[in-house]
Amino acid sequence: MAIGGLIGLLDDIAALAKLSAASLDDVSAAAGRATAKAAGVVVDDTAVTPQYLQGVAAERELSLVKQIALGSIRNKLIFILPVALLLNHFLPALLPIILMVGGTYLAFEGAEKVWHKLSGKHEDDKPAVEKGPEAEKKIVSGAVRTDLILSAEIMVIALATVSHQGFWSQLASLVVVAFVITILVYGVVALLIRMDDIGLKLAQRDSTGMQTLGRGLVTAMPKVLATISVVGTVAMLWVGGHILMVNLGADGTGWFNAPYEWVHHIELGISEATGALGGTLGWSFNTLCSAVIGFLVGSVVVGALHLIPIKKVHAE
Repeated sequence: MAIGGLIGLLDDIAALAKLSAASLDDVSAAAGRATAKAAGVVVDDTAVTPQYLQGVAAERELSLVKQIALGSIRNKLIFILPVALLLNHFLPALLPIILMVGGTYLAFEGAEKVWHKLSGKHEDDKPAVEKGPEAEKKIVSGAVRTDLILSAEIMVIALATVSHQGFWSQLASLVVVAFVITILVYGVVALLIRMDDIGLKLAQRDSTGMQTLGRGLVTAMPKVLATISVVGTVAMLWVGGHILMVNLGADGTGWFNAPYEWVHHIELGISEATGALGGTLGWSFNTLCSAVIGFLVGSVVVGALHLIPIKKVHAE
């Protein structure tokens, strides 16, 4: 009996192990699908972050990236994940509203940067390390605040992908997504901001080819980072506008649905009429419209927050 019981116990353990392995496979597959679905926002997150590090002393860059990355994982696991799961279960209608608030904030940040650039005003560009720890804290808090919006979009997209699963499978999948996305985004950011140092090391090698590559990296990186800064601003407008357009038109009713229907209809027409490049051209049209919507909405918020207070001061 003892031997039979032991064999039965071993069978149960083996069955449990197989079940656990299958569950892990399901979680991995779901996390992979969710990550792929959120890839567009991941690109935006990667493009937005480096602009916060402009003017930071080189020896402080990786430290700030680490702080921002820790803030990002905290955003995802402590704030976004519990709220998203609870709302998805009890009050799913609130999720689009929360996303629209975040989309409006992104549109505001992007539009504010555009108007600041057009105004010709330039902020003090001394490295943050020369201004003291408070300046670095401001950089980190600004980047983490923007990351909160982008991370919320990523996690909600991921949640929609795994919403058919049970609660614990959803939780496990989203935890995996949170870590994978954070490592991917801030790993790329760290690589980008240190690429010039890599170039300098390559330029000191004995190989002529390596020296040429190193000098090329050193020369190219200022232009690359400047381009990324522009892309980051456009990404704020694009993602913010897209969030607003999609969620306002999500229910398919009312005049708020008109922009979404119009853009979606033309996007499909472009995709069908242009052959192999149809998907890319259709996506580009959608992105352009989203950025325009983001800029218009963001400009309204900029006016409300900046122009109105100025008028009040003058009136007094």
